Amino acid sequence: MLENSPPKIELTAVTKSFGEKEVLRGIDLKIGKAESVVVIGGSGTGKSVLLKSILSIMQPESGSIKIDGEETIGLSGQKRDVHLNKFGMLFQGAALFDSLPVWQNVAFKLLRAHQVPRKEAKDRAMATLASVGLSADVGELFPAELSGGMQKRVGLARAIAARPEIIFFDEPTTGLDPIMADVINELIVKCVRELGATTLSITHDMASARKIADRIAMLHEGHIIWEGPKSDVDHSGNPYVDQFIHGRADGPIKMQVRKI
Repeated sequence: MLENSPPKIELTAVTKSFGEKEVLRGIDLKIGKAESVVVIGGSGTGKSVLLKSILSIMQPESGSIKIDGEETIGLSGQKRDVHLNKFGMLFQGAALFDSLPVWQNVAFKLLRAHQVPRKEAKDRAMATLASVGLSADVGELFPAELSGGMQKRVGLARAIAARPEIIFFDEPTTGLDPIMADVINELIVKCVRELGATTLSITHDMASARKIADRIAMLHEGHIIWEGPKSDVDHSGNPYVDQFIHGRADGPIKMQVRKI
């Protein structure tokens, strides 16, 4: 990030509640241009709510969310569309459209939002599939004909096909075996580097976090309780981070387990 340029993404004192349940309790986070930040934390800690708030899918009760120095909370109409066009996203379960062939899944944003001619959109989709290691014949298949790892690659291709400025990765390796997970992590690093995109990922997979992050932040009970370079995460000095990254049952994080 240039010294005098604003962060690509900047959250200040962001809060979000559902009834009496406070999910985000004052989130402060800055992400520089072309930086990769991974937010770790247990299930139900608000990681997905954080992403949806930045995307304007959910409206925080208070705080500020700026993209390129411009406030985005409360955007509507064309201004919201311009805001959303900056983003690509790899969903946790790939979230492909079962009724569309693979190439149309990849080209979905090009066809619908960018109004790219069909032939050009298909050519770009096929080229993007090749960039994630999938052959042209895969583009004519339907999602149900693909393995889990191939579906994840297609999801990645869709996320990058429109060459977004910002990419979100929601649990990118969930449901994959360790080898395929590492393949996906390698592809994420490669594709993001080639695009020069800013990325925000949420995961509980520390192998993935270590592979794709420049910087790691931990979300716990609605707050960012630690952040730093990924090289510092193993000696953070924070007992919550230490317990989480080593997967220990004993520690300050208490899991709610119903007794029978």
